Amino acid sequence: MTDPVLDRLRGDTPAKRHNARTIAALTANPGCSRRAVLDAAGVDKPRLAQQIGFPMGFGQSRFALARGNGFEAMLKADGCDLLLSVLREVLDLDTTDVGYDDLGADDDATLGARHKRTRGLLAAAAGAALVDHPLLTLDVAGRPVFLEPDLIAFQVEGRLHVVEIKSFAIVDGQADSAKVSAAAVQAAVYVLALRRLLTELGHDPALVSHDVVLVCPKDFSLTPAAVVIDVRKQLATLTRQLTRLASVSDLAAALPPGISFDTSLPPATLAASLHEVEARYAPECLSACEMAVFCRHEAAGSTAALGRPVRDALGGVETVAEALELAAGTRTPTPEQAEAAALLQAAARLRAEIR
Repeated sequence: MTDPVLDRLRGDTPAKRHNARTIAALTANPGCSRRAVLDAAGVDKPRLAQQIGFPMGFGQSRFALARGNGFEAMLKADGCDLLLSVLREVLDLDTTDVGYDDLGADDDATLGARHKRTRGLLAAAAGAALVDHPLLTLDVAGRPVFLEPDLIAFQVEGRLHVVEIKSFAIVDGQADSAKVSAAAVQAAVYVLALRRLLTELGHDPALVSHDVVLVCPKDFSLTPAAVVIDVRKQLATLTRQLTRLASVSDLAAALPPGISFDTSLPPATLAASLHEVEARYAPECLSACEMAVFCRHEAAGSTAALGRPVRDALGGVETVAEALELAAGTRTPTPEQAEAAALLQAAARLRAEIR
């Protein structure tokens, strides 16, 4: 059941469907009320940003998508023979007797049928097996979201592992930390959805391991390499944020009447509505949120725009102008600004000494 308040905020435009990437992005800035409201209401944020004149330019290139699709197809060819050879060591699988079930791909009209097949297969699973094209669901702000992990692997002991296939390279045993972190959060989305499905089936959700398998190309070739990542921290953050989204209707109900994020409205009206919802901008938002350019423009001159470490260190000092005045001693700090003022004045003295 959807919330009428959130539906009203979205207006006549259809709700934007979430996927694992957008759910994972929710954890990037859990304290931002603006993002929570927009995501809970299903607002199309890229379209909204475009409408108000602050489009976001990030996204995966078609070349990266093609490479990723090609790498995944190579791993899954011939009943996942190549992938099995990679998983054998990290999951201790006996690859001489591993089943392979491909649940196929469906269009939007038949997603429910594939989800039903996934439920049936997981309910009856025994022994070592690979499940390709499974379909899971997860509630996000009262709306069911369909999720498709790259693969689910069963161990002989009945333990389930999510397998995530990515096209970025592991070079000399190292990979881009930001990309690995993003992959870990995305895999945690699948782990959470799989655990909730097992709970619905009457099984122990702990059967789904918190260790996920990340498979990437090795060095500068397409030779696959697998690493195991512990996603317990990501699961905890994700659970908190989804719980917060589930109760965001209270926040939305407290907003002034007349606010709307219907993307058919004039830009000035939309911008005014956005200003009514508190944002928590940080430079990291530029790689995770479609509204980041607008929020950066709005936050110009604030200490928050300089990053979370600066904002946290200067608690109670909202603007750069205030910080400069406190550092120069031309502004009397309030009691809550006293500690930050002392730090700023000490920094100003050190800077003056090295000139």
